[in-house]
Amino acid sequence: MSQLTSDMPVRLPELPSPDSSTMVGSMAFSAIEFLNGYALVFLSAFLVTLLATPFVRRLAISMDIIDRPDEARKLHKFPIAYLGGFAVFLGVMTAIGTSLFMVDGPGGLLGPVPLSIVIGILAITFTGLADDVWGWDPRLKIAGQLVAAAALAIQDIGTRVAEGALAPFLGEAGTTLVSMGPMSVESGDVFYWTGTALIALFVLGGCNAMNLIDGLDGLCSGTAAIMATALLVLSIALAAGVDFDDPFDSMAGTRVVLCLALLGAVLGFLPWNFNPAVIFLGDCGSLLIGYLLVVIILLLGEHGETHLVIAGLIIFALPIMDTALAILRRKLAGVSMSQADANHIHHLAKRSLGGVKSAVVALYGVTLLFGTFGVILGMLAIEQVVRLRLIYAAAIVAFGGIGAVALKSALRNRWMAQGTAVSSGRAEHAKTTPTNSAEPASEQKAQSA
Repeated sequence: MSQLTSDMPVRLPELPSPDSSTMVGSMAFSAIEFLNGYALVFLSAFLVTLLATPFVRRLAISMDIIDRPDEARKLHKFPIAYLGGFAVFLGVMTAIGTSLFMVDGPGGLLGPVPLSIVIGILAITFTGLADDVWGWDPRLKIAGQLVAAAALAIQDIGTRVAEGALAPFLGEAGTTLVSMGPMSVESGDVFYWTGTALIALFVLGGCNAMNLIDGLDGLCSGTAAIMATALLVLSIALAAGVDFDDPFDSMAGTRVVLCLALLGAVLGFLPWNFNPAVIFLGDCGSLLIGYLLVVIILLLGEHGETHLVIAGLIIFALPIMDTALAILRRKLAGVSMSQADANHIHHLAKRSLGGVKSAVVALYGVTLLFGTFGVILGMLAIEQVVRLRLIYAAAIVAFGGIGAVALKSALRNRWMAQGTAVSSGRAEHAKTTPTNSAEPASEQKAQSA
């Protein structure tokens, strides 16, 4: 298994000389040297978010964009501003801008963040911001997320994710599956449209999953930092193991930039958001964080490496687990999927451990475990130490276990609710029955007469 040490080589073709039409030779450099070139990307995101957050908080208070406690789900003691996601957005966009001009060393040969990703970031941020400020209808929120997903599909970012899983069954991209006269359907068409559907599913699921776990001080931003770090490790390892035909068209640099931009931004926000928090992310922040994590995971499958996308999903397992639990719980209870409750994983952890900080730190540990597992599987796949079917098997076991735990918890809650209802009915019946049966026998005879 590869280790991210200073002697790990990363190979990129040398730029051709003016009188050469082809790339020749190779350039070897260390992972530390590679990251060093991106240092300003991380620092710009961290510093801008750290410094902008107090000003954004003041703006939110002046606009009355605050979260008031309700003694049911929102247990904080004082009203707290929740426009912090806009500060994270400023940090991320600053980092992306920095990557265009201030990346030196080997990373300078790699291409910039595509425009479609920037458009998606703008769309998802506006969607969350509009919900924070005006309280958008859920259908409008979904529409905004689909716009962000469509921006990715237009530039084929993530459309090849399905190829790695379907190619063994449908053949390579040029294989003809159905032919009717002049019209034919090739496997590449199935790959593209399946990949496009997966993009929409990933964006909707990932954004809303991060929104669901944003329920305790520092939980969403802290777990995002751990996940971004794990994805950064995979991104560096992936860049180290590939020789690029055209480094400028590769997404290797984009993955690293997005990981560092997200990591710097959430670390800059975390001091203000950790318990006791003075500002919350709001939908603007949680949707943006979810979108960035999803984009990075999709980019792991740039050339159809579905197994690396699965490794990324394992890193993202805590939000997936919480969302699966919420869906099953509400489905079995027969309530709307949009109905809020106080039985998310972080609520259960808080009640079990007796405090916000203890619950958040415990869930940091869970995220770290999943992140480590995902990185190990991804590194083994990159180094071709294990066969890809073992990666799929490990993912099925992991997410099968998550689904079983979610189903068991949901069924247990329903059985307890049914038991409570039966007990209440019996108690009510017991109150009324003695009154009728305790009548004197003479009165009963008189009534019958």
